[in-house]
Amino acid sequence: MPYFLWTIKRDVVDCHSLNCEQMLNHYRKTASFTTKIGLCVNMRSLPWYVQANPDTFFPRCYGLCAAGEEQEFLDDFRRTLASSILKWVVSHQDGRRIKPRGRGEEAGESDPRRKKDPEDAEVKMLVDLSGQLIDMACKVCQAYLGRLEHEDIDVAADAAKGLSEDEWKDLTQQYYSLVHGDAFISSSKNYFSQCQALLNRIRSVNPQSDIDGIRNIWIIKPAAKSRGRDIVCMNRVEEILELVAADHTSNKDSRWVVQKYIETPLLIYDTKFDIRQWFLVTDWNPLTIWFYKESYLRFSTQRFSLDNLDSAIHLCNNSIQKHLRNAKGRSPLLPCHNMWTSTRFQEYLQRRGRGAVWGSVIYPAMKRAIADSMRVAQDRVEARKNSFELYGADFILGRDFRPWLIEINSSPTMQPSTPVTAQLCAQVQEDTVKVVLGRRLHRNCDTGNFELLWRQPAVELPPFSGSELCVEGVSVRKAKKQATPVSNFNFAASLSGIRPLRASCASAMPDPTRAPPKAAPQQDPKLKDEKVLACSLPGPLARPSGRGAQALAARGAPAGRLGLPTCPQRAVGGPGRRPPHSRSPASRAATRARPCFPAPGRWTAPRGQARRGQGRPPRGLPSWGRTVANSSPSICSEGVSGWAGRWAWGPRRPLQPG
Repeated sequence: MPYFLWTIKRDVVDCHSLNCEQMLNHYRKTASFTTKIGLCVNMRSLPWYVQANPDTFFPRCYGLCAAGEEQEFLDDFRRTLASSILKWVVSHQDGRRIKPRGRGEEAGESDPRRKKDPEDAEVKMLVDLSGQLIDMACKVCQAYLGRLEHEDIDVAADAAKGLSEDEWKDLTQQYYSLVHGDAFISSSKNYFSQCQALLNRIRSVNPQSDIDGIRNIWIIKPAAKSRGRDIVCMNRVEEILELVAADHTSNKDSRWVVQKYIETPLLIYDTKFDIRQWFLVTDWNPLTIWFYKESYLRFSTQRFSLDNLDSAIHLCNNSIQKHLRNAKGRSPLLPCHNMWTSTRFQEYLQRRGRGAVWGSVIYPAMKRAIADSMRVAQDRVEARKNSFELYGADFILGRDFRPWLIEINSSPTMQPSTPVTAQLCAQVQEDTVKVVLGRRLHRNCDTGNFELLWRQPAVELPPFSGSELCVEGVSVRKAKKQATPVSNFNFAASLSGIRPLRASCASAMPDPTRAPPKAAPQQDPKLKDEKVLACSLPGPLARPSGRGAQALAARGAPAGRLGLPTCPQRAVGGPGRRPPHSRSPASRAATRARPCFPAPGRWTAPRGQARRGQGRPPRGLPSWGRTVANSSPSICSEGVSGWAGRWAWGPRRPLQPG
């Protein structure tokens, strides 16, 4: 039987069928951070677990098919549109005209075979837009800032009403013309100061303002797919909504995720790249994370451009780029296999005079992003001991070198597709075995390039602190069959040789007028071995006068033993009161037969010293004498304090003869 299981597909092995000593390289229920929709939803709960803002390291995203998410995305798109107009004004403060493009020019490229004849190439003249476009954009941004500062609380609903749908459609179309170079605003310099002030306020409250750019590009991803499949980039809101509406899959609630595209990434030789960073989780309670010191960069095969939204330019996944050829205009300083190690990247930064950025900005920020993401997902993962899992996180650096978490992958590829992965993938697997197996024998063993990122103190389950449970009531028992009275039995003849003994049965209610019982005389030792004839009473005994109930006993010949009959029941509370036990047949069955005093050697409660109990009678009460006929009007039960299912007992004393 194998004790160390390593599989690529998580569902191949059922972890519930493994023995406790078998080790598996996967955890269950990790979709909360290994899928795009799971990470999108999970990051919104980050402030409840960690004192951190997810907008500082995770681009905002929405699940388009979820209820209410589509409207939130539409509002975000419109706010970004308005701020993009302000950015355009600031960047074109001199009011210069943008060079027009011909119909045959796409994505900054022109066909050299095409003659630049004015008759063949119709030049589209730019449209001069009114300054009202800037006024509407400023109005939207001011309303957005007012909501963030809670200035709209005391404002009437009519006064706080924004633009109508028709106004939004007109504003959106003018924005498209402006940012795509088909229009300009000649009076933009008159709005420079106002736009600059609003943008400064937006940057102070929105940490993602710098990555938004002015193109308003969003990346649309399938919610649960990997390796860059079906991912597209779009910058028109109507096209994005049409793509989602055209999807008729059954699992529509989690089909698409839209995320803000980073329009200002850090480029190396005018080429976009991302970083694949490994980390290892060896336990979820306590949460234990190991961070790998080495990572690698993945380059695109094409030069970066926002004019062309082709996936070959904007997606750096090796599963996509390996099928493409490197562009001719790309820098020859980039590797032909499109990968760098993080060590090579640090050397590049060192030559650029930014060698300290990796250790002071990039590396610590990636560690914080991983630790915060795992702490949020901790409660949703099925924590199994003797398990571990290696994950691969993808980051993109902004122009300020801040890393932005894009996604987290389970079962990251270990294929040696390039010289970089051939070296690092073999090394990370070897170091993983050192951490997982080596530390079980020696806590201070070599862990390779793994360093302990986070180890949480053990989370103990809180003790049960529920409210105290108190149950009151009457114990209902199944009534025993009554003994058939013997009609022809000569009761007087059977007791002819027995000397009567009078005993006091303690009343349920204290009687202050009753004298204390007398001391019992010494019993003849010859009586302890003598047996007394047992009998069933043909009818209820006569109730003696007084508040207490009296019981008759019989003492036999000198060699007999004391026989204790039962005594009739007396209701407490007066002759006209109906006891609650008689409300139902089941309740009456619980009060049929109780002994009038305990067996020899038992102790009973003195009058006035009884304390209240609950539920069933004390265990000291005897179990004999329960064959009294049902027609008996009352029965005396030692220690009974009422009819509501409560019993009383206290310091006991021996019975005294009456």
